[in-house]
Amino acid sequence: MTDFNTILFVASFLILASVIVARLVDNIGIPTLLLFLGIGIVAHSERLVEFGFATPALTQYIATIALIFIIFAGGLETQWHQVKPILRYGITLATGGVLITALVVALFAWKVLGYSLLEGLLLGSIISSTDAPAVFSILRSKKVSLKGTLKPLLEFESGSNDPTAMFLTLTMVAAVNTGQIAVGGMIVTFVLQMCIGIVVGIVFGRLVVTLVNSIRFSYEGFYPVSVFAAAVGIYASSSLVGGNGILAVYLAGIVIGNSEIVHKKSLLRFFDGLAWLSQITMFLVLGFLVTPKEVFSHAQGGFIVSAVLIFLARPLGVFLSLVPSRFNIREKFFLSWVGIRGAMPIILSTFLMTTQLPQSIEFVRIVFFIVLTSALVQGWSIPYVARLLGVDAPQPQIQRFPLEFETPQGSDTELYDFIVPYNSTATSKPIVELGLPKGTLIVLIIRNEKYIVPSGGTILEPGDTILALVKKAHLEDFRKVITTGEGTEFFPL
Repeated sequence: MTDFNTILFVASFLILASVIVARLVDNIGIPTLLLFLGIGIVAHSERLVEFGFATPALTQYIATIALIFIIFAGGLETQWHQVKPILRYGITLATGGVLITALVVALFAWKVLGYSLLEGLLLGSIISSTDAPAVFSILRSKKVSLKGTLKPLLEFESGSNDPTAMFLTLTMVAAVNTGQIAVGGMIVTFVLQMCIGIVVGIVFGRLVVTLVNSIRFSYEGFYPVSVFAAAVGIYASSSLVGGNGILAVYLAGIVIGNSEIVHKKSLLRFFDGLAWLSQITMFLVLGFLVTPKEVFSHAQGGFIVSAVLIFLARPLGVFLSLVPSRFNIREKFFLSWVGIRGAMPIILSTFLMTTQLPQSIEFVRIVFFIVLTSALVQGWSIPYVARLLGVDAPQPQIQRFPLEFETPQGSDTELYDFIVPYNSTATSKPIVELGLPKGTLIVLIIRNEKYIVPSGGTILEPGDTILALVKKAHLEDFRKVITTGEGTEFFPL
């Protein structure tokens, strides 16, 4: 039995090593999931310490807990106004797209690789979901964004297609065990699970917002702790009543993230850090399940399935799901290419390791190989494919400011940043003579990367970035005072 202090030391070392390595290769374009998973595989193969995490059941529990916070944090950061226009397409991709992908892989595994149809369906179900966070980490490292609604579509698809993949996998595990599948019952169960998950997620999400805004905690730290517990409770509640816990957690995150809730900025920071810790921990412990030799022991079959998945199954899933859509051919090709496989296929493969299925070990190793291949082949090329297809856009610069303003509950005042245009008439006189709306206060000016605390006699200059406290009702009046240009917008911090 390894000493507990040794376990703590090696665990902290592996997490720090993951963070440092991720930073060092940030500009190369390698998905962070590949790095974290690789470190876990190497640590296991070199037997740095006997954690005991190599047991499939314990790994499954740890990975599921980590997935709860990753999905919940993704929901918190999802902007509903961006998702709403593409909602039906995202749902179609997350359901029909996943099903088509699984069916194509299944037919190939059945006809070409010699598996039974049920075994092919099981393999296809496991590898049917995508990992969009890996895509956006690569795009950010290359300072590339996406045009139109591609970004929110990919984000929503990745957050909502895991429940479909999980349902299909668990259904096919049971089908392989019994040798039969009831399609009608499967459809009814799927609809029921999703409906319960939707109701639990939305209702509990609104309940969390109400409770957090109503309860006045003595310590600010209680707010993230309470939402932390709520996220776990939402997953468990949905699962206990027969719903899909992952879908419930994702929707609850969207509800909370798009509501006015006290200490919202601190909550977002807390769960952003927790999501990264969860990702690192999850991929490390998943890496403990195999050695490099085991991963490449089924390289031939894994490579063939990867090729089918990348060049046939995913494109068919995208094109058929988006037939009645306004996305053009270039956008569909890009969506087809960015179907990187991530943590979910590996987590689903752990369900096989706890069963007595004859192909379980082989499938697990194939799944690991597919995830590694997908990250390597598709990961590094995503920025180049985006430019080739003309769907790339400049990465917006995120301005960091040395102060924050947490809007009190019920307040109609918000902190906005605004760039003074070069044709502005506000640059000819001091602030005190501008005639700003009542209750408006310019609190900071950023000029040539220097911070200026303004006084009444300060004169604005073209190109200045202004931080101003403005009542929402006076926002348009403030804009008219500051600028004579058109199309200028305020952005709430």
